[in-house]
Parts: sequence; structure tokens; C-alpha cells
Amino acid sequence: MRSNVHRAQSTISLQQRLSCQNEKQARFSLSKHDPEVSLPPAMVASIDVDMQCESHENDNIQEKRWTLNDFDVGKPLGRGKFGNVYLAREKKSKYVVALKVLFKNQLQQSQVEHQLRREIEIQSHLRHPNILRLYGYFYDQSRVYLILEYAPKGELYKELQRFKVFSERRSATYIASLARALMYCHEKHVIHRDIKPENLLMGIKGELKIADFGWSVHTFDRRKTMCGTLDYLPPEMVESKDHDAGVDIWSLGVLCYEFLFGTPPFEAAKHSDTYRRIIKVDLKFPAKPFVSPQAKDLISQLLVKDSAQRLPLEKVLTHPWIVANADPSGVYAM
Repeated sequence: MRSNVHRAQSTISLQQRLSCQNEKQARFSLSKHDPEVSLPPAMVASIDVDMQCESHENDNIQEKRWTLNDFDVGKPLGRGKFGNVYLAREKKSKYVVALKVLFKNQLQQSQVEHQLRREIEIQSHLRHPNILRLYGYFYDQSRVYLILEYAPKGELYKELQRFKVFSERRSATYIASLARALMYCHEKHVIHRDIKPENLLMGIKGELKIADFGWSVHTFDRRKTMCGTLDYLPPEMVESKDHDAGVDIWSLGVLCYEFLFGTPPFEAAKHSDTYRRIIKVDLKFPAKPFVSPQAKDLISQLLVKDSAQRLPLEKVLTHPWIVANADPSGVYAM
């Protein structure tokens, strides 16, 4: 008898991945009232495990087909336009994940099903310590479920709201981590197109994780689609011109500015004024808070109108400000 739950293949067998680990059990709470969660060793060492298990990730693996019955679902981690994200535990392995639940009718009404398909296709194939893993997906008649890596320290956006601005050491550490992750993406012919604090999560050690690949694309040429967030759009996208991976370099410059000054560089009361400032690259550095000339120099080399003249990501990593301030581990010690 055929099940009424349509099951989709996961992108990687979670059980196969976890079989490479010596320890799978750990104490943690899925309570809606208990904010404390102790991660299993699997989570802490997920990157090492990826490397150890790389040989298992091939076409010969019998991939797991998931259903909601495979998970204990706990407290909500966040809410979005198309659904919610919950803390969850895979029953057999006890592995902690984030389960993103999306409602099909809302996806269809907003005509973004293609974005979801693209997000799944792209994110599931990316393996980098600063990119949130997508382990698999499944769906039923009304919902789509994404099985995601759990980032215990949450959204960077909330952290930025809390502190207003970040120190130069913290900012440089984050920018270096993102530069490495974006270099990896671009080598895979993937551009993210929506880098912003809301799409960055923090892992258990505080390391950054790029999430939300809904606007990302596999690209082998230049594109014209308008997407992303207004304050982070580069001039070529505002003017509906062809764009390429240079859009991510521009976003990195906007992000660095916001980390250090607390607001995006081209923010204005009206959208039309923001557009105008972006097109003109009307870049101004306020007197307060104090930001070093070296940091301003990096930002100025990233926020360049001609995308071909923006500082390449590999040179971001060797910029004097990054070298002097970024923690090589990619983790900012709070």
C-alpha cells in the first residue's frame, strides 16, 4: 500500500555520515521552554567528519528516504514568510538538526518554488566550514521539510543588533571567513547574491555560516535578474545590468561597513535615495565610531562601481587590515 507521504531522497545519508563517528549520544533538550542545548560530538566535529566520510558520499550509497516520523521535533528556532524552523533530533542517530518547514501553498502563492528547488540543488552540494549544510529534504501533501545543520548561536543579525557595532578584530575575522566561503562558492560557479547579516548564522564556536541560498545561482556567464536586499544591491543590479560573482564582493564591502559603523553605507529614508547613492557609490565614513584607515581602505576597494575593479577575494585575505586583525582560526573569541 502506497504511503500518502511523498518521500524525496536526501542529498546525503545522515546515518552513513554519522557511522564514521565513535560517539553519537549526548544529553540535550528539545523542550519548547528550555533554551539550553548540549550538542553531540558529531555536531562539534562536523567538518572533520565530513572529511573522514568523504569516501562514503558517492552514487553507490543507498540514500535514506526521510519522513517526519524519523524526527523528534522540539522548540521553534525561527519564523519566516513561508514557514518555521524547529530544533529536531533524528531518532535513530540522536543527531541534532534544524528542520525548516515550508508550506507549499505559500510558496506557490509567492511563485518561489523555483527558488526552493535551486536552493536545495545548490546548498546540498556545498561542503565548507563557513557554509550551512543541507543534509536532505522530504515533503508531504502540504509541506516541504529541509534538514539543515543546526547553528546553536543563532543569527548574526541579532548579535549585531545587540552590540550595535563590532570591533575591528571581530569584523575582520568574520570578513575573512566569508571571503574564504565565497571563494569556494565562486570556484563552484555559485554566486550567493544575498549576503547580509540576516543570512549569516553562528556555529557552536561562534564561526560564521552562510545560509539561505534561495537567491543563489549556478552561473557560467553574466545574469540580469534583480534580487537580494536593497541596501546590499550593487550598482549593476540597481541599474538592471548584467552581473556576475562581483555582486558578492560588493556585498562583502557593505557588510564590513555595517559591522563597523552599525548601518549600511547607502542607507537613506527613501528607496529612491538609496538607489541613487548606490549608483553614484556615494560612500561616506562618519567620524564616529572611530574606524581605522586600513579598514576604510578595504571597504573602499570592495565598494567600486566597476565590478571588474573590485578587490578579488584572495586579495581580501592578504589585505593589511585582515592580516593584522582577523583570527586565523575563523573564530572570534568573545
